Amino acid sequence: MGNLEILKKGYQDFASGNIKGVLSSWHKDIVWEECIGFPYVNDDGRYVGAQTVVDEVLALIPEYYENFKIEVFDFVDGGDKIVMVGHYTGTWKATGKKFKANATHTWTFKDGKAIHFFQAADSAAIIKP
Repeated sequence: MGNLEILKKGYQDFASGNIKGVLSSWHKDIVWEECIGFPYVNDDGRYVGAQTVVDEVLALIPEYYENFKIEVFDFVDGGDKIVMVGHYTGTWKATGKKFKANATHTWTFKDGKAIHFFQAADSAAIIKP
């Protein structure tokens, strides 16, 4: 399976709540760079290690969002570097406001595993009242 297929399966696993499946495509020491515009992001938004990402990023999604979804429009396949282009949708719990925000993810792969993730998202479209 190529990197693009691995990534597409990861998004399918995330959408279905299969976090174990998501993690199977990540290197255990993945470097994760979360958008610093979100209130739950600490310091520079950089997290290292799959379990750290689960504990300090993914586990917080239900705390801050209702019905959070990633709508994928396209992938730009550069082999070991792939960009996802899409939207985040859901409700920001702090305000009860529904949102649709632009989002891109840049993934870097090494030996068939995601080793780096970089998020760019319109956090203002999500959290502003």
